[in-house]
Amino acid sequence: MIRSLEELQELAEKKRCDDEACKEELRVCIGSTCLSLGAEAIQKELDSGVKARGLEKRCRVKGVGCNGLCAAGVLVSQVNKASGTEILFESITESDAKALLDAYETGAVLESKRSDTTRAFFTKQKKIVLENAGYIDPDDIEDYIAHQGYAALFDTLTNALPGEVLDEVKLSGLRGRGGGGYPTGLKWESVAKVESEVKYIVCNGDEGDPGAFMDRAIMEADPHRILEGMALAGYACGAEQGYIYVRAEYPMAVEKLNRAIKQARQLGILGRHIADSGFSFDVEVRLGGGAFVCGEATALITSIEGNRGHPRQKPPHLSDSGLWNAPTVLNNVETFANIPPIIRNGGAWYRGFGTEKSPGTKVFALTGQIVNTGLVEVPMGMSLREIIEEIGGGIPDGKKFKAVQTGGPSGGCIPEQHMDTPVDYDSLKSLGSIMGSGGMIVMDEDSSMVEVARFFMEFCQSESCGKCAPCRVGTTELSKILGKFSRKEATARDLDQLRDLCEVVKETSLCGLGQTAPNPVTSTLKYFESEYLDAIRKENA
Repeated sequence: MIRSLEELQELAEKKRCDDEACKEELRVCIGSTCLSLGAEAIQKELDSGVKARGLEKRCRVKGVGCNGLCAAGVLVSQVNKASGTEILFESITESDAKALLDAYETGAVLESKRSDTTRAFFTKQKKIVLENAGYIDPDDIEDYIAHQGYAALFDTLTNALPGEVLDEVKLSGLRGRGGGGYPTGLKWESVAKVESEVKYIVCNGDEGDPGAFMDRAIMEADPHRILEGMALAGYACGAEQGYIYVRAEYPMAVEKLNRAIKQARQLGILGRHIADSGFSFDVEVRLGGGAFVCGEATALITSIEGNRGHPRQKPPHLSDSGLWNAPTVLNNVETFANIPPIIRNGGAWYRGFGTEKSPGTKVFALTGQIVNTGLVEVPMGMSLREIIEEIGGGIPDGKKFKAVQTGGPSGGCIPEQHMDTPVDYDSLKSLGSIMGSGGMIVMDEDSSMVEVARFFMEFCQSESCGKCAPCRVGTTELSKILGKFSRKEATARDLDQLRDLCEVVKETSLCGLGQTAPNPVTSTLKYFESEYLDAIRKENA
């Protein structure tokens, strides 16, 4: 049991000293993507090889979270802890493990698999949320503690008042990373001000956007960071219970979180009177059935309560009547993951990154027709061009860029002429898209924007909860009209109906799913109208 900041610091120092007993580490990515490519077998092969060669005192094999370059998995890094140097190997297979160890044993490097870590994918990023990804073992709480884990929580419980935590979060300017972009400090403050014996902290790990895997990677790579962020929120707002809502399709993330919770309870970091203070806080994981609508705040808490995930009318807002009618803070995974470094380093430090209205960094999942598919974290305000062409490596096979879809089904498609737009909440909104939770799907010259719009509309249609007619009926009719354009059976009247119906669904739907479902259609109509016109039957044009 850890009862004080001093005991936490002692454990961190002991862990660091124990780790230094091995001068080097071979770190194997065990994120979902690399696991699907055989990372578990590679880790076992390297571990048994190190032992068979008698290298245990020199080198340790460790599983770590995703470092982002998913396109080149399985990733293995060779780290010299004394000098801090790192050699990254990419596209490693089980058959490469022996060759990698053969070279390592003689002091050489397997050059054929060596990755260029000086390229823009690595050098252009700024990692705050992902600072531990690729470095710590997500299954080892002591490894997290050795990397400043839970230091912010214990220091706060020892030296700060709840209001001081709120002040730092407000000063940071952190906005909700789930897509809404509401100031986190103001959200917390509204709950802190409510007089109530029971309050809740809820973490949204549902992540239902096609092409998005940011939250999944964070939960898999650094689960304790989320727990620490939630505990700090609980202290600031006066809540003693937290829930993490995760879709059941993320079994590895669920496993990591449950293991982290168990470990934190065993050390007294979760539970009653943490750090011998008067503050108590615990966390439970609740599984969702994969309904996209449960990413909406009121539908999510309804699901946690054991009911079907239907949105509720607002007001009342969650700050007044949320989970089980108690005041509730609900933020997504990435938002909570930002909290520990903000409290450790101060809100002013965090404001030093990003832009004035969108401070900090943002994690994006780069997918689609792009060379470096994977996970990146960049300062807010970086241009789309820099993210796609430099960090992402551009479009493969020499093809031309056509559009990038941001914000998932709620977002829009942005064409080449706006590639120099800075990525922040307000700039993307002005283009008819949103940042969303961080999905970024890149499309090349061969992509049909009508088909893209139809795909997202059909997704929204299938995921609509059906509670309100504008969403239930509207998305169905929009899908039918888009199908006519896909088959080149549309008329000029269909184009007019498409525009009108988009407006009706947007203005009259109950929740965010229906209100934003037309965005992919309206943005493609705005920037790629010619493709719709080309799909109209010539005799009716």
